[in-house]
Amino acid sequence: MVTDAAMPYDDLTDTEFEGFCFELMQELGFVNVDWRKGTGLNASPADNGRDIVAEWHVTDVDGSVHVERWFVDCKKYTKGVPPEKISGLLAWATAERANVALVIASSFLSNPCKEFIKTYELNNRPPFRVKHWERPQLGKLLEGRDAFVARYVDSRPRTEAEIVAAEEARNDKLWYYRKEVLINRIETGRREPLEPGIDQMMRDAMTQTEKQYADDPNFIIAADNREGWNLAYLLGELSALRWVLGDDWNNGDS
Repeated sequence: MVTDAAMPYDDLTDTEFEGFCFELMQELGFVNVDWRKGTGLNASPADNGRDIVAEWHVTDVDGSVHVERWFVDCKKYTKGVPPEKISGLLAWATAERANVALVIASSFLSNPCKEFIKTYELNNRPPFRVKHWERPQLGKLLEGRDAFVARYVDSRPRTEAEIVAAEEARNDKLWYYRKEVLINRIETGRREPLEPGIDQMMRDAMTQTEKQYADDPNFIIAADNREGWNLAYLLGELSALRWVLGDDWNNGDS
């Protein structure tokens, strides 16, 4: 299920969000979907008030099929979409006799925008329906479409915050493992005991780390793999993440 905190388009640019909406329309079953982006620029007048034109086939109870023409305007906003940003869509839907004028908003339409739509429909009686898909509706539409969502979540570049978090988790795991090795060597007589105060600080830190990663079943390296593949894999991951963050290769410090 797609949650509000995990929408796959949050990190996309305006143009990338239009591409997401274009593919979503196809995923939902629209046909003859045309993305009218005339240039690669983030802001372009080439769409003439509608970013996407698509057709929806409606089957009547008697089996006959008629085609609805949808004009779609895609709005990548972190705040509410203002009313002036949808006027072009309504004008072109009127001029070219669309059946539906749809606004797809990554967040929400502002309250003035929703009032503008109501007033427009009341005063103009347009021959088309005005619809809007906001964040909650998009979440519903994406439910059960895991493969489609994964194309955007799994293929997008990781943010620096995500990379730093992954590096920190692996650093903590390696630190914890090395403290376990130290304790084992002390208990088996291969190393002198630590001073009581330092030993207690280390064990308290280990307990805190265990609580921090209590929900991670793979945090503790399995005892039979501590000198083998699991440890080598962990060191490789840590080194690669640190290299991406600007460090030298093969830094396995913890």
